[in-house]
Amino acid sequence: MDWYRLNKDTLQELLRLSLPMVISQGAFAVMIFTDRYFMSQIEPIMMAAALGGGVASFFSISLFIGLLSYANALVAQYFGAGEKHKCARVVTQGLIITVLSMPILILVTYFVGKLFAAMDHDPRQVELESIYYYLLMVSCFLPLSKLCIASYFSGIGRTKVVMICDVLGMMMNVPISYMLIFGKFGLPALGIAGAAIGTIISSAFSLVLFLMFYFEENNRRLYRVMDSFRFDKAIMRRYIRLGLPSGLEMFLNVAAFNLFLLMFQSYGIAEAAAAAIVFNWDILAFVPMLGLNIGVISLTGRFVGANNMEKTNEVIISGFLIALGYTGILAIVFIIFRLPMVEIFVSPGKDYQEIIEITSFMMIGLATYVMADAARLVSSAVLRGAGDTRWLMISSVTLYWTMLLAQYLIIRVFELGPKISWLAFVVMIFAITVICLMRLKGGKWRHPERLERVMAE
Repeated sequence: MDWYRLNKDTLQELLRLSLPMVISQGAFAVMIFTDRYFMSQIEPIMMAAALGGGVASFFSISLFIGLLSYANALVAQYFGAGEKHKCARVVTQGLIITVLSMPILILVTYFVGKLFAAMDHDPRQVELESIYYYLLMVSCFLPLSKLCIASYFSGIGRTKVVMICDVLGMMMNVPISYMLIFGKFGLPALGIAGAAIGTIISSAFSLVLFLMFYFEENNRRLYRVMDSFRFDKAIMRRYIRLGLPSGLEMFLNVAAFNLFLLMFQSYGIAEAAAAAIVFNWDILAFVPMLGLNIGVISLTGRFVGANNMEKTNEVIISGFLIALGYTGILAIVFIIFRLPMVEIFVSPGKDYQEIIEITSFMMIGLATYVMADAARLVSSAVLRGAGDTRWLMISSVTLYWTMLLAQYLIIRVFELGPKISWLAFVVMIFAITVICLMRLKGGKWRHPERLERVMAE
């Protein structure tokens, strides 16, 4: 297997698909980053609450995010196989799933909302986390609906559409959130509630933009959009069969990460603020790499649909080249400039030496794992695009929950310090990366019989 031949055309195509998605995901990162920065300018507990409430919200809808986002691979596979009329039908099945998910999400919101107090957080932090969480969950149908259509455009290779909608949404979010958080231009100062409302407004705006592109005349005609609004049993069956493992993987992994984060924040406000700062900077590596991840899934799915596995090999080496180059630069920046990057979130004139000390240590850990995490995202994207979702679910969920058990022993049973807990988290990232690379190199996912089952309706 000629894995290591770099094809310039494939690299350019991957960049063409991925760069708009990197910018799109980067816009999402800017929204999160600025909201938490605004919170930090009020007081550290606000920033910690924004992190806890935001992660809990993402966890609550993560099962359906993982399931619905598999539309990217499905659409790409149909596109590669020349069955373009089925691409829009995937969107319809995703919207049906979104509607059916609402009663489930109401129950999830009720139970997850009680976790903040159960994790022994500061009572004021619990109040702030709850406000942020409940406001985001009231509008959860917006990001899920938007995801259905965004995944469609990624799958057909029109990633610039996703970039335009998300960047314009971010450009609306930042000033609106600023005005609502701090009470500018005659608006009331809503604090953390203002950050959530700003997110809701920008999500609704982005969804409207996506719908305008989706119902544009050329897209309607080429993909038979107006004929797609019906239940398609065969496509829904593929959607559930291949997408549900991705949804369960995301749900269980985010659950493990959320519980780890809640336990880590129980060390105290200083440690909670440190985690918020570090994961703010982690976003600069992780979220843009999600853009590359989406591009790799799309291109891999396209070549799987076209039954051209030689081109998939070229996608692999191109993906690694881009991912490791970008995160290698970030790792150096995180090491050299870690103190100034921490001090950005420290309000002038206040003594936050404890926060600075623990965050500086955690930034070193971040620098050591960003390249490994990038390699994991590329490997899992290839496997996901090829339909190897069940293996990904089993392997990653096993490692995440093993990490959670280790964290429970470290934090709650043996009462070891936050540095030991953070080191255990870094080790878990490296472990799952190694396992994904071994699966990718083994090649079982590319056997013709397995790929034939993937494409079967």
